[in-house]
Amino acid sequence: MKQLRLIGAPTDIGAGRRGASMGPEALRVANLQQALQQHGLNVTDGGDLSGPANPQQGPVDGFRHLEQVVAWNRSVHEAVHATLQQGQLPVLLGGDHALAIGSIAAVAQYCREQGKKLLVLWLDAHADANTNTSTPTGNIHGMPVTSLLGIGPDQLTSIGGKVPALQPDAIRQIGIRSVDREEKQHLHELGLRVYDMRHIDEHGMRVTMEQALSGIDADTHLHVSFDIDFLDPAVAPGVGTAVPGGPTYRETQLCMEMIADTGRLASLDVMELNPACDVRNQTAELVVELVESLFGKSTLIR
Repeated sequence: MKQLRLIGAPTDIGAGRRGASMGPEALRVANLQQALQQHGLNVTDGGDLSGPANPQQGPVDGFRHLEQVVAWNRSVHEAVHATLQQGQLPVLLGGDHALAIGSIAAVAQYCREQGKKLLVLWLDAHADANTNTSTPTGNIHGMPVTSLLGIGPDQLTSIGGKVPALQPDAIRQIGIRSVDREEKQHLHELGLRVYDMRHIDEHGMRVTMEQALSGIDADTHLHVSFDIDFLDPAVAPGVGTAVPGGPTYRETQLCMEMIADTGRLASLDVMELNPACDVRNQTAELVVELVESLFGKSTLIR
């Protein structure tokens, strides 16, 4: 039986808009733990991590709240790594997407220790590949991908003990539709594999996911970093940085079910749920359904 551990990271320290700090509690209110337990999973709620409050200051050298973001990520890194070492599957409940730095650095460290191959699926409207010189805002939730690839200040890039934590070929981005001008250049230079919305429009979600999941084998640790703004805001309004034109509810269900079909999902981030932007917690309830699909809920026995 799969053992899951929920880890709350209630902070919006890396975001421009406040409210993602309430995300973990909204997912609990939407009965995430109970929903997963119905599928025969053993789910422990590890409660919330703690870290510095949001000082709501402007950027310094192109970074907002660098020191506080580092503190939160260290805490996330420690919790995720410990969970993996105990043989459990960590489910990080965000919080803003800057926390993926600590989460994925921990997964990468664990994979190095176990001699496993890591594949990260980055489901997001945004590429999150800015740097302090290209960012229009200084918000670090726009920089986790570059940080994990070793671009940025030491205290962010070295969480997890190895710089870079990942090579670009370990990440596949899906659903991207909002990229800043200089960030576009970064993606090109880094050679990141990006399945943007045009690719999904042209090829459909099934072919896109077959491509994104290609090469997975018994030796692969699959990590999903799921930013809720991946979804079209018409169905998932509860996010701080909504971008129109995302995958529909059905397309997202297919995406999740195809990930589940691999049987390789071994760690998960659920990020950027912002109840302050939501309508009666509908986005949180939708996310719970999608996470159930990630862990094998299906209409029929397949």
